[in-house]
Amino acid sequence: MKRLALDAADIRILSALQQHGQLSKAKLAEISGLSATPCWARLGRLKASGYIRGYHADIELGRLADFAQVIVTVSLSRHRKADFERFETFINSRDEIIDCIATGGGVDYIMKVISPSLAAFQDLMEDFHAEDLGIDRYMTHFATRQVKSGLPNVTKLAAANPK
Repeated sequence: MKRLALDAADIRILSALQQHGQLSKAKLAEISGLSATPCWARLGRLKASGYIRGYHADIELGRLADFAQVIVTVSLSRHRKADFERFETFINSRDEIIDCIATGGGVDYIMKVISPSLAAFQDLMEDFHAEDLGIDRYMTHFATRQVKSGLPNVTKLAAANPK
């Protein structure tokens, strides 16, 4: 998809939405320094162009339930397109795997897993082996506490990549 030429007002809109989620038309216009109608038109253009993927609530999981958070690094034994596709199809079918990035270097994937218990996490790992996903090796890292969680600074990123 072709990128739009974004100006400072577009970046302010994106930054406000990232920080606050859905906002009223008046509040978004106030934060972005635009009047309501042009602000809403820009928002529609940003949505249509794929800059805004959705709106989400930031849920404090620890208040909801006990859970295990595990970081898993995975290296595949073979590196053909079909091997990556088979592995990624499995990853996308499991909702307890909340993040997965493909990497270059020492490992092929880094995943974040949220599981209701260590036993449930072990069941997931057994499913990995049962599916014959071509895993050469994996390492697990059990999270003990969240030190930082955040979102990228949209304004800084846009400023570092002028169009």
